[in-house]
Amino acid sequence: MNLRDATGLTDSSLWYVVRAMQLGLVGIATYGLVTADLALTVNALLSLSVTLAPEFVKWRYGHTMDASLALWISTAAFLHSVGALGPYESVPGYDIITHTLTATLVAGVGYALVEALDESSDAVDFPSEFRFLFIVVFVLAFGVVWEIAEFAAGGMGTLLGGQEVLTQYGMRDTVLDFVFDGLGAVAVALWGTGAFDGVATVLSRGVAGVFGRQEEDG
Repeated sequence: MNLRDATGLTDSSLWYVVRAMQLGLVGIATYGLVTADLALTVNALLSLSVTLAPEFVKWRYGHTMDASLALWISTAAFLHSVGALGPYESVPGYDIITHTLTATLVAGVGYALVEALDESSDAVDFPSEFRFLFIVVFVLAFGVVWEIAEFAAGGMGTLLGGQEVLTQYGMRDTVLDFVFDGLGAVAVALWGTGAFDGVATVLSRGVAGVFGRQEEDG
């Protein structure tokens, strides 16, 4: 069951919510410009670019992404930028919510990758146990890269005397991030992979093309 089935909302209604979030991100970016908050502006613009992923997939691959997944992506991006306005520091648990939500999306990408590889060639056949482990490891690896990026952004901001585009809130925050990254990954690995079947199909076309060219070259 997806969000559309659970709520009874139509695809059009879900897309309206996505557009509203995109407008909200434009507003946050504009506010950042007006207040000379470069970090806020960059965060909002990056988040906005993430919400445009469904449009890119449709333009590049001719695949219309499910409205529920588009809303899932946009919600994660929108909440991240809203958090930069203050909730990350003032609202208990806000960081946990955003990290878990983002982790579920990263887990979905990991699932789509391994599914695309499995479907695109007879040379590979991944058992369900491997898929589960791959998804969890994929998310945790992304989490490591993200934490390194936060530390690096903080160091650069201090060195250059500018604002931090990404903020690191200490070791306790890092540990909690990894815990909830893992929980998000497990949740998707167990119950949420079906939401990313469309993405897996798109990726499998590209992977199949690569394998096809390799077989022709061989």
